Amino acid sequence: MFQGASALNLDSKGRLAVPARHRDALRTEEQAPVTVTKHPDGCLLLFPKPEWEAFRNKIAALPMDAHWWRRIFLGNAFEVDLDSAGRVLIAPALRQAASLDREVMLLGMGSHFEIWDAATYAAKEQAAIAQGMPEALKNFSF
Repeated sequence: MFQGASALNLDSKGRLAVPARHRDALRTEEQAPVTVTKHPDGCLLLFPKPEWEAFRNKIAALPMDAHWWRRIFLGNAFEVDLDSAGRVLIAPALRQAASLDREVMLLGMGSHFEIWDAATYAAKEQAAIAQGMPEALKNFSF
């Protein structure tokens, strides 16, 4: 279960250093790659291998009227290895798609991570807060 937010920096080669507390969970199998893909909200998704396979199977099973969503998620997926320093190389096309330059946010979302441009994430978070709590959460007890 991935949770929490980490403010990180991409290095000059486009690599993201995964925080040490998450590395072992991402490496679910010896030398198993992780998968990074686009999300239409403007971020990237980072999955460990078993979670990616489950997600990929769900997306592949969508009906024909969702073919563009298959293209977005599956057609833009890149398998990458964590290097010996726990870094993930983000492909240039994915960096461009999510407007990632240097400062990024890594958000644990349970089964996977979201990778956001830090400024974009801050703006979207503030916009969500300004809209108020959605109806689905109004009866939620904190």
